[in-house]
Amino acid sequence: QLQLVESGGGLVQPGGSLRLSCAASGFPLDSYAIGWFRQAPGKEREGVICISTSGNKLVKSDSVKGRFTISRDNAKSTVYLQMNSLRAEDTAVYYCAADADPYFDYYCSEATDKYSDWGQGTQVTVSS
Repeated sequence: QLQLVESGGGLVQPGGSLRLSCAASGFPLDSYAIGWFRQAPGKEREGVICISTSGNKLVKSDSVKGRFTISRDNAKSTVYLQMNSLRAEDTAVYYCAADADPYFDYYCSEATDKYSDWGQGTQVTVSS
């Protein structure tokens, strides 16, 4: 079974940056589409951004366009989420997840039920 571990969360001031990492083990990462999701208190988990097996990057949340980007290093079995110009509303627990059966190599989904393997999450708090 694929195991995912997120890291890199923490407290940052508004306007700051963080880079989250999602380290995979158990299976080669290159056959999985990977998504980053977040869940704020009292809200549903939402898809933020994802990367397909071919490396295509799809932003799933309008609120992060131009600020967040995703990348993958299959050799290191790691996916990164670079978050810039952070806002208070970005405060949430961030999760990475793996889709073992993506529809196409250029596509990744924002639907949580498409992802079979999840990390434990990492807290991101944006506050002055």
